[in-house]
Amino acid sequence: MHIHILGICGTFMGGLAQLAKAKGHRVSGCDANVYPPMSDQLRQAGIDLIEGYDPAQLEPSPDMVVIGNALSRGNPCVEYVLNKGLRYTSGPQWLGEQCLSERWVLAVAGTHGKTTTASMLAWVLEHANLAPGFLIGGVPKNFGVSARFGDTPFFVIEADEYDTAFFDKRSKFVHYHPRTLVLNNLEFDHADIFPDLSAIQTQFHHLVRTVPGEGMIVYPGDDGNLATTLARGCWTPTQTTGPQGQWQAVLEEADGSHFKITLNDKTVGDIRWRQTGLHNVANALSAVAAARHAGVAADQACAALWGFEGVARRMDCLGEINGVHVYDDFAHHPTAIASTLDGLRKRVGPAKIIAVIEPRSNTMKLGIHRQTLASATASADEAIWFQPEELEWSLADTVTDGATPSQVIDDLDTLVAATVAAADVGSHIVIMSNGGFGGFHQRLLTALKAD
Repeated sequence: MHIHILGICGTFMGGLAQLAKAKGHRVSGCDANVYPPMSDQLRQAGIDLIEGYDPAQLEPSPDMVVIGNALSRGNPCVEYVLNKGLRYTSGPQWLGEQCLSERWVLAVAGTHGKTTTASMLAWVLEHANLAPGFLIGGVPKNFGVSARFGDTPFFVIEADEYDTAFFDKRSKFVHYHPRTLVLNNLEFDHADIFPDLSAIQTQFHHLVRTVPGEGMIVYPGDDGNLATTLARGCWTPTQTTGPQGQWQAVLEEADGSHFKITLNDKTVGDIRWRQTGLHNVANALSAVAAARHAGVAADQACAALWGFEGVARRMDCLGEINGVHVYDDFAHHPTAIASTLDGLRKRVGPAKIIAVIEPRSNTMKLGIHRQTLASATASADEAIWFQPEELEWSLADTVTDGATPSQVIDDLDTLVAATVAAADVGSHIVIMSNGGFGGFHQRLLTALKAD
């Protein structure tokens, strides 16, 4: 079968393309911008790529067109598909029907930590010789790829609550039908498609409805938003994590680099690893609990996490230059910014921390969380904010009166210079953006080398 994918270069759709190729299909696709590293991965997999949305690419007609959720009515290829009556579907629906049916799906959902927790879970199953398939919205360093079909019953999926396609406004995750479901946390996000928290809770309720009675739902017992969601109906056994939960972490190091795991007050494992931060400790609890449901003993899961290498762009150390440590982090929400910086603070003690932040997510651009942005950098010594042109509200009015010394800059060259000037020997610079940040990462590294 010839499958053509519209919007192929995103992490999800690019991973789906590789799964389709692994199933033996002929796969091609297009995107507005065909760019590495995804374009390199796809070409190496033998997938034909086209830049742009000229409808001529749909002649002769493919057997199936998979349409990404970034595309909407008015797109030339979308209009051609509809006018010509071509067969089409969404990425999540194709994935659910063609890759996940009859498999033991372990899904990780929630506002924060999906990518990292799914990566941990896939690695734990791999370490236990269960060789899972997976599709993750990032690149787990233990695997080096974001997707793998796998030839065992197990499949780990990062379960996103964003909508499915222009013709299907349900959340992506309703198509996955997990047997094991991790709910990491729940806050208001994606303000571009959800009017309020209640609307997101409704979608999570729909997800819960798909989990079988013989399955398992793992969630933090102290998350009130999840508790409210589950109170609307839950037909599946649950296990809780965190304070007062069945699964708990006993810290041996304040930064979360060493802790024991208990289940019902009995120690079942010990983790000493490269990760830091209480958010990663919480992620590990969820991963160990979910893996246990799939048959991996807790102590075996903990042993696997000793070797967990993390995920690209999640506190990813880009290098140490002239005594200055530089990290790349995906943080796109005040809660994520705060937890990441707190973890670093507990690891480096009094060393200087500089947070360089681009508010890039759709929710950030709408200003939904702007009142909590200043407090999110409390663990940093200095915050340098980038004001992009498309941000229609003033960062300076929001962050410069906070407790953390802050400056707002609207030019990348000036931003690089200010960051270099702020750094001393022994400083730690954390670049926080969920996008390419105009090449700022490499420009900063080059400037630090030249300084």
